[in-house]
Amino acid sequence: MTVTKGKSTTEKPSIKDKSSVKKPAKTAKSGKAKQVKPDELDTNSAVNQSTLEVVGSNHDCDPCETLAAKFKRQIHGSLCRDEHAINDMYSALASTVKNQLLNQWRETRLKDNQYQQKQVAYLSLEFLMGRSLGNALLSLDLTKETHEALAEYAADLESLQEAELDAGLGNGGLGRLAACFLDSCASLDLSVVGYGIRYEYGMFKQKLVDGYQVEQPDRWLREGNPWEVRMANHAITVPFFGHTETYVDPSGNRHYVWVDTQDVQAIPHDMPVPGFRNGRINTLRLWKAEATDDFDLAEFNDGDYTEAVARKNLAEQITMVLYPNDASENGKELRLRQQYFLSSASLQDILQRYTAVYGADFSQFSQRNVMQLNDTHPSIAVPELMRLLMDSYGLGWDEAWQVTTESMAYTNHTLLPEALERWPVRMLGNMLPRILDIIYEINARYLEHVAHHWPGDTHKLASMSIIEEGAHPHVRMAYLAIVASFSVNGVAGLHTQLLKQGLFKDFYSLWPHKFNNKTNGVTPRRWLVHCNPRLTQLINRRLGESWLTDLTQLTALNAFTDDKTFVKQWQQVKYDNKVELAKLVLDECEVAFEPNMMFDVQVKRIHEYKRQLLNILHVIHLYQRILSGDTKDLQPRCVLIGGKAAPGYAMAKQIIKLANNVAHMVNSDPIVSPYLRFAFLPNYNVSAMEKICPGTDLSEQISTAGKEASGTGNMKFMMNGAMTIGTFDGANIEMLEEVGEENFFLFGLRADEVSELKSHYNPHDFIQQSPALANVINMLKSGHFNLVEPGIFDSIIAAIEDPFDQWMIAADFEAYKQAQEKVSLAYADQQGWTQMSIRNTASSGRFSSDNTISAYRDDIWLAKQ
Repeated sequence: MTVTKGKSTTEKPSIKDKSSVKKPAKTAKSGKAKQVKPDELDTNSAVNQSTLEVVGSNHDCDPCETLAAKFKRQIHGSLCRDEHAINDMYSALASTVKNQLLNQWRETRLKDNQYQQKQVAYLSLEFLMGRSLGNALLSLDLTKETHEALAEYAADLESLQEAELDAGLGNGGLGRLAACFLDSCASLDLSVVGYGIRYEYGMFKQKLVDGYQVEQPDRWLREGNPWEVRMANHAITVPFFGHTETYVDPSGNRHYVWVDTQDVQAIPHDMPVPGFRNGRINTLRLWKAEATDDFDLAEFNDGDYTEAVARKNLAEQITMVLYPNDASENGKELRLRQQYFLSSASLQDILQRYTAVYGADFSQFSQRNVMQLNDTHPSIAVPELMRLLMDSYGLGWDEAWQVTTESMAYTNHTLLPEALERWPVRMLGNMLPRILDIIYEINARYLEHVAHHWPGDTHKLASMSIIEEGAHPHVRMAYLAIVASFSVNGVAGLHTQLLKQGLFKDFYSLWPHKFNNKTNGVTPRRWLVHCNPRLTQLINRRLGESWLTDLTQLTALNAFTDDKTFVKQWQQVKYDNKVELAKLVLDECEVAFEPNMMFDVQVKRIHEYKRQLLNILHVIHLYQRILSGDTKDLQPRCVLIGGKAAPGYAMAKQIIKLANNVAHMVNSDPIVSPYLRFAFLPNYNVSAMEKICPGTDLSEQISTAGKEASGTGNMKFMMNGAMTIGTFDGANIEMLEEVGEENFFLFGLRADEVSELKSHYNPHDFIQQSPALANVINMLKSGHFNLVEPGIFDSIIAAIEDPFDQWMIAADFEAYKQAQEKVSLAYADQQGWTQMSIRNTASSGRFSSDNTISAYRDDIWLAKQ
C-alpha cells in the first residue's frame, strides 16, 4: 500500500504564537458558529439568559400553587370546554407537570451555564425515552398528589398515562441505554446535556399481515409533544456541500474556508430530564432541521412551484425519519447528513456556551467539557470540532488537535464489523468537502505515529488507516473515533476484552491506556419502581426506601428467601403482574396466556445473532413432544417473542414470519394448548416492556457467544425477579457472577469455542447427534408450518445447515434444549423457583445505571462534585 498524506489544512503555528493567527473573513454561507466578543460576555449574557427566560416564562411557575389548582386552570382555561377526552386530559396534565418543574429547570441551567461543575455532552442518534409522564411524577414525588387532583374529574392516572405515545427517538437497546444514562446523570446531580435528533417519525410502527412484518409510519408527534420547549433563539446553522477555498493572511498563515454551502437551520427542542427528587432538571436537546428560507419566492412567482420549495423539503428530510433504510444510495446519504447535522449543531452549541464564559481562550476547554460519543454514529464530531476550532475560532492545528483529543470519549457498542460506520470517500467529498480534508490530514499525521511504532510494516499501515483504500475508498469512522478520543470503552467485561483482543487489537497495542470497560446498567426508577409498583411496595415494607438511590441495598432481600410469608407475597406479586401481561398479549395477539403457566419471554430487536430462531426451534420441539404424548416433566409454558426487524433485513423478516406461522399451529391445536402457547407481540416498544418484564418468569438471553456487546433487557428482567436462560455472552457473564450459577440457566459454546469451531463447522454433525433437532428440521422441511406457502422457509433451513453459519444455531441447540429441561424441573418446585427469583432481584444492584454513570464520572469524565 502507498500511504498518501492529505493536504495540510493549516500550516502549524505554535500554540504560543496563537495571537498571530487571524480569523478568516466572514463569507456567505460559511456555516461558521456565531462569534461573541469575550469582553461582552458573562453569566448574564444573552446567550445564557435567553435560554433561562424562554424556559421560565410561564405564569404556571408559582411554587405555592398546588398541582390540583394548576391542573384545573390548565384543563378549563387551555382546553376551553367542560367535557374532556382522555387525550385532552393527558395533554393538560403533562403541561401542568412540566410547568411544575420549570423553576428547578431554570435554576439548573443557570448553575450549569456558570460552569460550576464539568459539563458533559452525551451525543447519541437515539434516545428511546418511552413515556415521560409517569417518570416525571415519580421523580418529582407527585404521584399521590396527581391521583388526588384527578379524582375531581373521575379520571385515573393509568388511563392518562396510556394516552401518551412513546417518543419515537430510538429503535433498540442503544437508545434505551441513553435514556437510562440521562436519568442517572440527573439523579447523581451531574451536569449532562443529551444531544439528539427530533425525528418527526420514529423507526416505524410494526403491523403483522399474514404473519409478515409490515412497516407503517410512526407519527408519534401527531398530537404534539407537551414535554418539549422550542428554543428558536438558539438556532444553529449547519453547512452542507459547497467547496473549500484557501487564502494566506498577512502573517503568512494559510487558512481554509468552506463556501457556497447549502445551509440548514438546526432548531433545538428541549425536553426536561428530572433527577430523582433532588431538584436537578437536566436537558435533552433535540435538533429539528429547517430550511434557512421557507422557499425561493422569485422561483415561486415565476411559476416553478416545485423548485421553489425543494430546498425547504430537502432540509426538513434530515430529521423526518429515524435511521433511514441505508440499503439505497439515497438512504446512505440521508443517514450521513443526520450524523453530521447532529454533531455540528451540538458542537456549535457547546462552543457558544463555553465562549460565552471564557471567550476565545480554549486552554480550559477540556477541563470544563467532555463529549461522550454514544457508539460510532456521532464520530464525525471529531473532524467537525477541528473545523470549528480552526475555521471559526482561529486555532492552529496543534492546539485544535490537543483540545479535541482531550475532550472526546468514545463508547463502542458492537462486536460486529459490519455494524461499524464506513462512509464512501466520494460521498463525504461531495457532501462535506471541508470535513474530508480534515480527515485526510488527521489520517496522515496519525499514520506517521503508526509507522514509528511498526517501522516498515505497510500491511499494518493499511489495516489501521482511517482511509480504507481500494477502488472505492471508505472512511472507517470507528477508527477515527479511536484515534481522536482519550477514552475508548466497551460496555461489558467480555465485550471490552474482545475489543482489545480482536476488533481493535492493533489500537489497543498502540494505546492500551485508552481502553476501559464500563458495564451497562438500567435505571431502577423506571425499570423497577415505575413499572413494577407491586414489587416496589413489597420491598419497601421490608427494606424501607433508601434502596431507590442505592440498588446494592437489595442484597438484604437474601435474608427473606426462607420467610414463607414473604415468599407467598412475592409469588402473589408475580401472579398479579402476569395477569396484566396476559391481558396485553390477549389484546395485541388474540392469544390467551394462562397466568399459572410459565411465562417464557424474548423481546428485543430481531437479528440472527440474538437467535430468536433458536427459541422458535425449541417451541417446535415442545410442540412435537406434546403431539407425541411425551409430556413427562413438561411444565406448561407460554412463549412470547417480540421485536422489529430492520426494513431491509430479509432474514430477520423471515424469522418473524416463521414465528407467526408456528404460533398459529401451536395455538390452534386443542391437544397442545394446555401445555404450550406461543405469541409474537407486534410493535414492541418501551411501554410494552414496562408491562412485560414484571410478568416474566424466564428471560431468554441466548445470543451467540461473542456477539452481544452487553444487553440491557437481561438486566431489566433480572431486576424484576425473572430467571435467565442464557449464553456466556455480554453482561450475562457479570449477571452470572452476581447471582451464582445455581440461579442462572447457562448453556452453549463460549466465545473462544465459537471462534475455534468456525474453521471446521459442520452443522449436519450436530443435527445427526441431536434426534430432537433432526425431527425439528424434518418438520420444517415437510412444510407443516407453511402448507399453503410452499418453500417460504427454505432460506431459514439452508441457513441452519450452512457450514458458514456464524450464529451456530445447530451447534447450540442440544445444549439449549437440555437447559430448558432444567428450567421445567426448577419451575415445578414453586417454592424453590420463587427463592431463585428473590435472589435475582437481590443481586441486580450492580446493574443500576447509577453505578455505570458513577464509573463514567470518576474514570472518564472526571466530573466529581
